[in-house]
Amino acid sequence: MSELSELSEYEEMYLKRIFEAHFEQPDEIVKTTQLAEMMNVSPASTTEMIQRLARRGLVTHIPYRGSRLTSEGFHHAAKIKRRESLLQILLKDIIGFQGDIDEMSCKMEHVINDEFESRLEELLGFPELRLDGEKIPLINRQPVQVDSGMLLPIQTLPPDTPAIIEVILLGGVETRTINDLGIEIGQKIIHSNNEYFIGEKTFKFSEKIGFRVLARTI
Repeated sequence: MSELSELSEYEEMYLKRIFEAHFEQPDEIVKTTQLAEMMNVSPASTTEMIQRLARRGLVTHIPYRGSRLTSEGFHHAAKIKRRESLLQILLKDIIGFQGDIDEMSCKMEHVINDEFESRLEELLGFPELRLDGEKIPLINRQPVQVDSGMLLPIQTLPPDTPAIIEVILLGGVETRTINDLGIEIGQKIIHSNNEYFIGEKTFKFSEKIGFRVLARTI
């Protein structure tokens, strides 16, 4: 199987767009004109790229009709879509990026490797849903066991698993709220039944705070 790193950014974009079209109509051939519109290029350019991907065994080209992903092409395309999904969650829920999340995640998805992807998924608490509520592709995803030493958003801490607050990525009103509550780096925290136990106190936090306060399991 070809490595994802061997594909050009443009080839990856074509695979991702075919994957998205398959998602809408899984039993249908993706028409060349439809794909050209999705890529904002001419049908002739699209046909040339489909033929290139077909030579690499990533799509099946049906002349004058369109194309389908092969099993290998589906694997690559799903992986690209998965990286995009994880990056969008990072940008919105962790960093609080105010720009165009779709555009930025699209730029980033082509340059990260498997190790970065794995660490990112761990940081995000192994999410199952995209920002739009659709499922994140699970291609080659291994069953996950949360061990000690993992840095996670407190929102995603396993129930009754103790952790130490290590990073607070907040500003403005949220920072004042955290400070007023006496919450700071180094404190032990336990998440259970949508409540957080810190010292002798019990708290409930918004999802925004829950994703921007990170704690390391112990």
